[in-house]
Amino acid sequence: MEQLLRAELRTRTLRAFGSSGAGCISEGRSYDTDSGPVFVKVNRRTQVNPSRPGVGAAFGARQMFEGEMASLEALQSTGLVRVPRPVKVIDLPGGGAAFLMEHLNMRSLSSQASKLGEQMADLHLYNQKLGEKLKEEERTVGRRAGGAEPQYVTKFGFHTVTCCGIIPQVNEWQDDWPTFFTRHRLQAQLDLIEKDYADREARELWAQLQVKIPNLFCGLEIIPALLHGDLWSGNVAEDDMGPIIYDPASFYGHSEFELAIALMFGGFPRSFFTAYHRKIPKAPGFDRRLQLYQLFNYLNHWNHFGLGYRSPSLGTMRKLLK
Repeated sequence: MEQLLRAELRTRTLRAFGSSGAGCISEGRSYDTDSGPVFVKVNRRTQVNPSRPGVGAAFGARQMFEGEMASLEALQSTGLVRVPRPVKVIDLPGGGAAFLMEHLNMRSLSSQASKLGEQMADLHLYNQKLGEKLKEEERTVGRRAGGAEPQYVTKFGFHTVTCCGIIPQVNEWQDDWPTFFTRHRLQAQLDLIEKDYADREARELWAQLQVKIPNLFCGLEIIPALLHGDLWSGNVAEDDMGPIIYDPASFYGHSEFELAIALMFGGFPRSFFTAYHRKIPKAPGFDRRLQLYQLFNYLNHWNHFGLGYRSPSLGTMRKLLK
């Protein structure tokens, strides 16, 4: 492994420091190199994941890391949020892959929560402002030709597959957000539950719920927003320079989707939401849609961690049917 890293990073210095860390999906280690510290994430999974038959043969460590790298690049390109600078994804001998990125001295988010709320709101407004700028330029005679400037995105999706946990997410572009979210997020999760559990109650509740979903979006104009995609408290941090976000599963979606998991599993400090909603006020029906977006996260956890998440998944569906 060290020989491979030396070659890929073109460094003579390669000295591990700190403690190695292991999450529920990948393990990580930091190294000093000739050009500064790097963090290396390692996952030994090959294309087939026999422990999760529902995921099928589509999942592999390289695919997962390439989606994460594309997400970090997209977030970084806005200049609005700080992420670890991605370096490269490499294949490991014997299978699996490693993802090399900038090492940052991170600590838990606390004093920078309000600033992160502002930055996430700015991120969610970024594409909308590109669209407004484009319209303004179209009205201006002799506007400059587009070059390497960021492109306004008119659809929902992403240019590559991203993984939320170990589950690959289809990000095929759609014109309509309720269609994208229903098909590529909720239906995809429920298809896995059907394969692994054949849960009759989940099937029956979903049959009733899916026809009601469009009603939750009546009268709402949704402009695609670049999302982190998995913004729970374990994927944010801060250092002396400010807030940091990492481990993204990005796509262009509804900004409200981002806030659902931010309120779950420990949640964020209240100052985050106060700062966020100062820039993006809650739209009518916000709380109801938040339940819908939390349903996705409960289903995703059911698929990752088992039946402990069945009850909150079905309970959320029942609430949405009331």
